[in-house]
Amino acid sequence: MVETFSHSRLSSFEDCPRRFQYRYLLKIPSETESIEAFVGKLVHDVLERLYIATGRGHIPSLPQVVQRYLILFEERYDAQRVAIVRTENPLEHYRDLGGQCLSNYYRAQYPFDADETLGLEERVAFDLGEDDGTRIHFQGFVDRIAEARDGAIEIHDYKTGARVPRQAQLDEDRQLALYQLGLAQRYGAERPMRLVWHFVRSGRVCTSTRSSEQLEGLRRDTLALVKRIRGETQFEASPSALCRWCEYRARCPESPERDARLPAYDASDAAFPQSLRAAAQRAREGGGAAAASDQLALPLHVPLASADG
Repeated sequence: MVETFSHSRLSSFEDCPRRFQYRYLLKIPSETESIEAFVGKLVHDVLERLYIATGRGHIPSLPQVVQRYLILFEERYDAQRVAIVRTENPLEHYRDLGGQCLSNYYRAQYPFDADETLGLEERVAFDLGEDDGTRIHFQGFVDRIAEARDGAIEIHDYKTGARVPRQAQLDEDRQLALYQLGLAQRYGAERPMRLVWHFVRSGRVCTSTRSSEQLEGLRRDTLALVKRIRGETQFEASPSALCRWCEYRARCPESPERDARLPAYDASDAAFPQSLRAAAQRAREGGGAAAASDQLALPLHVPLASADG
């Protein structure tokens, strides 16, 4: 038996086990996404298109890049689906923010010849290890893989948020380091690798490296977290400021953003689908995360269309 995890799945459990249960085990569809996530996806999409074009020998102008973003914004924005949590900011603020992120990146990287692009939105998948007889696979998508002029493989990630972590936090980052574990199997464990973050809102670029010992420690720590997730039976909610951005906030019984006009997600509620009520009940009775997934006849595979890469 094989189960697949991703950084998004792991982080979701750490932030709030209840949200993890709703999203990954009970597969409750998301009715909304945050405006921040919406803009971030568009920026990623436009940067991917930019590198495809440059790889074909054509560098679009900055106005063309921003115009492409604005067209996609108008085509894809749905006021009923995209939630603006910080209501003090008008829609135009977020639309302009994405354009500014792209402008910052374009001006810093032009003419895009500092390295050689090896992959865009590249899927990375590898065997992380074993937990109680089950093979644990990890997968994710890297925004861009490049070969630098010094021969190092660089794992690039675009961040559209305002916060830029301290270097010490980046040196402990799990996501890109896990991608390095997978890419080492492709390019060789002895190949130098760098982790590179582009904080496109501020224009800052940060880097980090990992030793083989650090990567092995990360693998063990990640397997230990997977073990916790697979053995979980209660999936307690963790109310916090993050609830404001949770796609289940309106119907989660523990959410401070709960909408009393809507039926709550609850295994005893008639509004909760029968199949989901049964699976949730079995999980509470001791089946845990892995058993709940089996009972739903669904693998512990994370759909990564909305993953953070």
